[in-house]
Amino acid sequence: MTNDIASLIPVAISWIGALSDLIARTGLPLNEAQVAIARSVGVVHPEQIRLLEVEAIPVPDDAKLRQAAHSSGLLSPNMAGLTLGYGIYICRGQATTRLLSHEFRHVYQYEQAGSIKSFISIYFQQILTVGYQFAPLEIDARKHEIQGLTARY
Repeated sequence: MTNDIASLIPVAISWIGALSDLIARTGLPLNEAQVAIARSVGVVHPEQIRLLEVEAIPVPDDAKLRQAAHSSGLLSPNMAGLTLGYGIYICRGQATTRLLSHEFRHVYQYEQAGSIKSFISIYFQQILTVGYQFAPLEIDARKHEIQGLTARY
């Protein structure tokens, strides 16, 4: 892991932890249909997931982290969802089954990694070296997307 990536991980973990805590306090639990989607992509504890609908996905305050996220393709103007542990931001009107199944697969990946720190160490290494589109965890999430109608809260 390069020094640049290694120096960003603690900053990312702090940012993700704060946002995850916010979503845990203010987000909505999954409905029955959403729990079924989460289980179908491997999530072990869908009851812990919270969804928070927002106008736009927040970006990091830290300039280096923000730049790395933008240059890797992680953060973009077209972004509709962002998973932070068991917390998921969804842009208003974008809660499709396809997007939710993709984001729920990231929850599964967090569960498999065992912690936000473990997941982020792997994920950042991937997206900052090969880019968002070619990161193995993103490829896995895309493979688990379920086509379907808009999922209602």
